[in-house]
Order: sequence, then structure tokens, then C-alpha cells
Amino acid sequence: MTAKKARVAFFCSDCGATAPGWLGRCPGCGKFNTMVEAPAAAAPHRARAAERPAARALTLSQIPADQLDRWDTGFGELNRVLGGGLVPGSLVLIGGSPGIGKSTLLLQAAAALAGRGKQVLYATGEESAGQLALRARRLGIADPRLRVIAESDLAQIFSAADGCELLVLDSIQAVFHPDVPALPGTVSQIRECTAQLVDWAKPRNTAVFIVGHVTKEGALAGPRLLEHMVDTVLYFDSDQQLFHRIIRAVKNRFGATNELGIFRMVEGGLEEVSNPSDLFINQRPEPIAGTAVAAVMSGSRPLLCEVQALGVPTVFGNPRRVASGIDYNRLLMILAVLERRAGIPVSTRDIYVSVTGGLRVSDDPGADLAVALAVVSHLRDRPLPVGLAAIGELALSGEILPVLGGETRLRESAKLGYTRAVGPARHMGDKHPLPYAGAYNLHAALAAAELLTKGGTDA
Repeated sequence: MTAKKARVAFFCSDCGATAPGWLGRCPGCGKFNTMVEAPAAAAPHRARAAERPAARALTLSQIPADQLDRWDTGFGELNRVLGGGLVPGSLVLIGGSPGIGKSTLLLQAAAALAGRGKQVLYATGEESAGQLALRARRLGIADPRLRVIAESDLAQIFSAADGCELLVLDSIQAVFHPDVPALPGTVSQIRECTAQLVDWAKPRNTAVFIVGHVTKEGALAGPRLLEHMVDTVLYFDSDQQLFHRIIRAVKNRFGATNELGIFRMVEGGLEEVSNPSDLFINQRPEPIAGTAVAAVMSGSRPLLCEVQALGVPTVFGNPRRVASGIDYNRLLMILAVLERRAGIPVSTRDIYVSVTGGLRVSDDPGADLAVALAVVSHLRDRPLPVGLAAIGELALSGEILPVLGGETRLRESAKLGYTRAVGPARHMGDKHPLPYAGAYNLHAALAAAELLTKGGTDA
């Protein structure tokens, strides 16, 4: 009887890409004659599958509906994005540009959880333990319950994390599993290491923070499967010229995905921004034409932001439209409504619209009216009244439609010192915390914002 032939795998000695058979050219890096043959060990999760007991299906009534226990991460903004706090046994993937503060945020959160009695291990595969200690001293972190290991071998990390309640892995592209014949950061390594983390963390009810690299387009590097395997995916981003950082959830099995967390980078690390609206509104002694304040909703949180508009005569046949912070097609629709329903000439001008502070309000139609007011204010060279906030969705018919959270937006405007507001006439409640001008259509809204001359359309 012939002996059973051992399974083999082929991988690139240069980039680590794998293939089911020998190839003359690597499918990963495109180089020739770099594929080498090596024994392929059985995948660890497959090897353990035979040792598990047979699964038994249960009815929904037989499954206890446990109340989720959430941990305070020390940052109210991070808790908000996570859905109220960190859930034990969950895997949270956080990505962002290099140097934006991912490691700083997680080190501060790990120290806060360690200070609350949790056993925490911070595993770094990209820095030495001394480099991490230098950052910790700069941030004023010295909790003895926060342990650090500089290791890339996932098996060694699991051994050191035995008994921990929180594991921070920085980063998934830097670690490797010894049973996978590929270099760290390759698709096969990232896939297997993430599967190992899921199998290890869920039975132990250990929460895991995973740092992920991003591509130059801003998407998380590695296979898309990585985002499907974890419970929560967070993006940490900012404009290079700004000091604040914005964290967003694009996937969350334990909460909403439309929340924002806002931080400011200071000398002692990241700190929360208690009043985010101050970041997005430029305080100036006198009003300027072409600016309007929009009351928008970011998840369950109301925010006030400044919309700026600029219109110049077009040089070429087709006028140019540039949108920053709002949806481009939405801007085209607003300009078309202004031209057709209000008689505002925009077809012969290049129009530039921007939301200050790097905020994006593409998903909130409640900023439509503020965009329209800013455009008209600049074209008429008339500043809007001081202390005016705008709320409302603009319909193709020129009507001002109500939006969700109208009363909440009004309360936030009054809290920040705004003295009047303009918005839809319907479904805004009877009690307003500040003087409110309800408008059924765009013409009435322009009149309430004092952008029309008395007795005419000023078109």
C-alpha cells in the first residue's frame, strides 16, 4: 500500500501570496519564479472542529436573553459610537490613517478599563515595549494592571493574554499564525488570525480591539471578509489641517451606525469634545454673506454646522459645481430648485459649497435649507440675520419639508445662543425654545431670512 501523499501549498517567497498549485508568476506581486512549495498544515480551526461536541439546535424560547453588560471605556464619545460602551466578548476593528491617533486612543481606553479593575493586555507588533512605554509616560499612564507585550506571534499573544478581560491587538497586519505559511499582512494570514481571535475571544468573553491599516483610498486593508468577521467596525479620520478627530461606526452588532464621536488631539493625548458644535461654527464679530448655520442630526445627537457658499461667473459654457461635506447630486438638485422655483440665477455661475470643520452631512436632508440660504446670501451679497439657524428639507416643488428630530435641533440651537430659526411650518411642535419662522415653501423661507426685498421676489 502506498503512503498517503502529504498536502502541499505554494506561496510567494517575496510577498507571501498563496496559490493552490505552482504558478510561474505570482498572483500577488506579479514577479516570476517566486512560488515555492511547503507543507501545508491543516488549518487550526479545522483541526479543532473534530474535537468539538455535536451542536444542538435550540428554539428561541430556550435561549436566555441575557442583558448586555457594557464597559465604560473612559471616553463618552467612544461609548456613544460603540452603542453605549464596550461589550464583553466583542471584536472591534478600528482603522484610520497613519499617525491619526488609533494607538493613542486605544492605549488611553485600555488604561481607563484597567483602572476600573479589568485585566488588560496591550499587544503591539509594530513597536517595541520601550516605545510603547514612552508614549504611556507622555500620556500619564502607569496603571500596573495594564500589561504590555511586544510580539507578532499570535500563539504567544494568546498565551500571554490568558485570563485577560480585554486584549488590544496593534495591528492585525503585523501578527502572524505559525501554522500559516505566509508572511504577516497577507490575505491568508489576516483571515486566519482573525478567525483565531474570534474562536479564542468568544468562549472566554474577552473583548478585543483590533487595529487595522487602511489603503490610500481610505478603506481597510486586507480581505473584505475581515469586516464581516468582527462585531464592530470603526473608522477614525480627520483632515490633516485640523486638530479634531472624528470616529464613525460603519458596522455595529450592538448599536447604531449613525453616531459620531469627536475628539481633539492635545499634548496629553486625545480628549473628548464636550460641545462639538463649537468646532463647526466660526465665531465672527460681524455676519458675512454666503454663510448659513444648519441644525443637523448625527445619529441621536444634534449638531450645528456652518455652510459656506461662493458663486462666481462661469468662464466656460458649463458652470462648475463643487461640494465639500454635502452630497454632490443633492447640491445640483438644490440649485435647480433655486433657479426654477425661486428665480435665483445660478445657471451662469460656478457654485462652491462647503461644510466647515470637515463635517459631512450627506445623509441628513435637514441641511438643504441652509445650503439654499447660503447660496442666495452670497449671490445677493446680503448676510443672514445674526443668530439664525436653518432647518428643513427642500422638495423639488420648492416646499420646505419637515425632518426628523426637529424639536431636538431647535433646543440645541437655543442652547448654543441662537436667537431665531427658520424651517418647515409643519410638524415642528407648538412650543419652541426660540422664535421660529415656519415656511411652507422656499419663497417664504427666503423672506423670513430677509433675503428678499419687501413686496417682491427680487428674482
